[in-house]
Amino acid sequence: MNLNLEGKVAVITGGGAGIGKAAALEFAREGCHVAVCGRTLSKLEETRKELESLNCKAYIEAVDVTDISAMESFAANVVKNLGGLDIWVNNAGVALPRRIGEVTEEDWDTMMSINLKAVFFNARLAARYMKGSKKGGTIINISSYASVIPNPTRAVYAISKIGVNSLTRTFAAEYAPYGIRVVAVVPGSTETEMNRLLKNPVDNMAMNRHGEVSEIAQPIVFLASAASSYITGTTLEVSGGKLCVQRPLSCWETSNP
Repeated sequence: MNLNLEGKVAVITGGGAGIGKAAALEFAREGCHVAVCGRTLSKLEETRKELESLNCKAYIEAVDVTDISAMESFAANVVKNLGGLDIWVNNAGVALPRRIGEVTEEDWDTMMSINLKAVFFNARLAARYMKGSKKGGTIINISSYASVIPNPTRAVYAISKIGVNSLTRTFAAEYAPYGIRVVAVVPGSTETEMNRLLKNPVDNMAMNRHGEVSEIAQPIVFLASAASSYITGTTLEVSGGKLCVQRPLSCWETSNP
C-alpha cells in the first residue's frame, strides 16, 4: 500500500496465526520491523521465517499476554532488538463457547484476563514507551462483532470485547496529548481457525462471503499509518456489510447479471 511506514517498529500479540500473523506480514511488506509474541513457539518460528523471507527484521518471543511482568520484559526486548516501539496491536484473544448456565468462574477469568485485562495493561505499557520516545505512536485493539451484537454461547466473550471498545475510547482521550492514537478494529466473520469451527453462515452479510485474514490485516496497517492521522477513539467495522440491512442476500436474488 506504500503508507510510509518503513523503519517503524510494529508489535503484534497473538501473531502466530490468523489475523495477527496476517497483520505481521502486512507490516513487513510496508517495510516495518516486526515483533510478534504468543504462547506457541513453533507457530512464532513459522511467522519469523515468513517475515524474514520479506527481508523484515523480526523479533519473536513466547510469552503469556496476561503475565504483566513478562510482557514488560518482552517490550524491553523489542526496543533493545529493534530500536523502538511505534505501533502496538493487541490481537491475542480467546473465545470459549459456553451456554450461560455452563460458564465456570475459570472460564470467566480466562476470557476476561486475556481479552480485556491484558489489552488494558499492554496498551498502557505500549503507551509508556511511546510517550518516552516523544514520537507518539498508534495502539490498535482487535475487538469482535460480538461487541456489536452478542451471540448465544458467547456471552462472556462479548462482554470482554465490549470492554475493549470502551477502553479504546478512554485511552484515546488520555493519550492524545502525547501524539498517541488508539483505535479498535471490529472484524466480521473471518476465515480463521477459530471461526471455521463455528461454521458461521453468510446470509447476514451484504458481500455474501466470509472475509480473508488479509482483508482485516490491511485496514489494521492503514490505521497505523499517517494516512489515518485524524482517526482515534473509535472502532472500525471490517465485516463485509454484516447486518447493514435485514435480509441482505435478497439483493443478490434480485440483482441483474
